[in-house]
Amino acid sequence: MNIRVLKRRIGECSMAVVVALSALSPASAESLYQEGSFRPLTADNKAFRVGDSLTIQVFENSSASTSANTGTKRGNDITGSVTHTGNRVVGQLGIGVSGEFDGGGRTQRANKLLATLTVTVQEVLANGELKVAGEQLLTVNDELQKVNLEGRVRPQDISDGNVVLSTRLADARITYVGEGDVSDRTRRGGWRRILDWLGL
Repeated sequence: MNIRVLKRRIGECSMAVVVALSALSPASAESLYQEGSFRPLTADNKAFRVGDSLTIQVFENSSASTSANTGTKRGNDITGSVTHTGNRVVGQLGIGVSGEFDGGGRTQRANKLLATLTVTVQEVLANGELKVAGEQLLTVNDELQKVNLEGRVRPQDISDGNVVLSTRLADARITYVGEGDVSDRTRRGGWRRILDWLGL
């Protein structure tokens, strides 16, 4: 058999195999990267999708003060006198009413909370804002300190270091709770709460 004929038959067989395989499974192309999570090398490191981490610097400082003073004064005086010299009728009438009230009150309250915690993006809203939530637990001397945070973040408020201030959160819910012996001692007793409820 001629070598040319042999090469031609091998080529025909190879072509037949390729055609048969292509008929069994259609060709499909896949992307080299995932479009949902792709980020260019020149992009910053900010949170932008569900599951990304974001650091929140909690800086809340609030104070309120109210005062009220009330003073009232009222006085009434009625006097009367009757004198008769013939049969000696002497009458005298005197009524005096006086009232005075002075009251005042003052309320003052100050709160300050400083903390740093990392939260996770829970949802990307239709307007591009990120809904975040997270929790931080810290135990010091058998005292459990728990910070919960929820809110919405605008992407433009996130710094280049992937940090945002709590004052830039929308619908922020920040809860700071302490649990332990010291916290229990600062709470009123049950009997005291009952008496306060009764107004005693």
